[in-house]
Amino acid sequence: MVIVQSPPKRIVRVITRLHVSGSALQVILLAHALREHGYETLLITGNTPPEDAMFDVAESYGVKVIMLDDLTRTFNPLRLMRATLRLYRLIKDYSPQIVHTHTTTAGFLGRVMARLAGVPVVVHTLHTHPFRGYYNRLQTLIFVLLERLGSRLSDSIITLGEKLRRELVDRHHIAPKSAVTVLPLGFDLEEFAHHPRHSGAGRIAWDIPKDAPLVGIVGRLIPVKNHTLFLESAKLIHDKIPNVHFLIVGDGELRPTLEAQAHTLGLEGVVHFAGWQKNMASLYSEVDVLALSSWNEGTPVPIIEALVAGCAVVSTDVGGVSDLLDGGAFGVLVPPDNAPALADAIQASLHSPVTPREAREAMLSRYSITRLAQDMDSLYRGLILRKQTPPQRRK
Repeated sequence: MVIVQSPPKRIVRVITRLHVSGSALQVILLAHALREHGYETLLITGNTPPEDAMFDVAESYGVKVIMLDDLTRTFNPLRLMRATLRLYRLIKDYSPQIVHTHTTTAGFLGRVMARLAGVPVVVHTLHTHPFRGYYNRLQTLIFVLLERLGSRLSDSIITLGEKLRRELVDRHHIAPKSAVTVLPLGFDLEEFAHHPRHSGAGRIAWDIPKDAPLVGIVGRLIPVKNHTLFLESAKLIHDKIPNVHFLIVGDGELRPTLEAQAHTLGLEGVVHFAGWQKNMASLYSEVDVLALSSWNEGTPVPIIEALVAGCAVVSTDVGGVSDLLDGGAFGVLVPPDNAPALADAIQASLHSPVTPREAREAMLSRYSITRLAQDMDSLYRGLILRKQTPPQRRK
């Protein structure tokens, strides 16, 4: 049933970059799905290089995007001031009932400007916490302080899992537990559920034999993803099972370094750098085991997609991964930064038959965009009602 309000409620959604990532895809899908619940969205994002941007995805969903060149992860005061003033004008002119921010830089600036512009409801989502694996100690401290200050400007803070909420509340003291709402991600997963397994077509581009076991990893080639660990594990596996191939999907600043490491480890011809791929359902259909080697994760989208597609999953036990995998019921968890443990778990998964039905059904029910839009609508309505209801006088 389509729920339509008249006139629609306006949302300004702010994210630091609309680059290839789960958080960027999430804001696009959510802006689209919330139309059926009576919302229109203006999506504001910072400087995103065209080769790494998801503007075409936003356009395909009919989501209006404005890019602010000066909104970026920077400590340059002039750029931040220009971004802040432009952001304030956009929010003021659009006159939304809700400002919903994502990521730390956009999250802090967006919340400050929303309050100055008199926006009734301000919400912030922490897709992951940027307090491990992203920045040096000084930068990390600054971001912790920004999140603590930003929480005081928020009507609600959203995180993606119970473990992440505990870390934000108990370890980093970002906000009290009552101010943090757990809302799992939501995506359109039907294509992954219905794509046939192991057709062989997806291996042709990388010259991977049709019968070779294939281990994949999907993500930006940046330090926090720790692809170095993945390659160290690949070397250990290759020494025991030479016909296993490894597919690295994604791009980023570390690609030349990782290609050099693969060469040094003697993995030419078995490690394939695929860059970013558009047809991810076809890619997952060829992968036997999806691995994640990160130092930090929120709710990694590749794990959700891979489980729906029927892949086995092995991941470092970081961030929200344990919640996502039901403590190991849907995949294997290994300690972070331990190449032998990761290699052993991948080998065991290659030799074990995968029975994906339970994991697939769990992912489809928990992480659908329809469910998320309904949950978000309920949260927004409750916050708006609370602002419209005058406080009760004490007798």
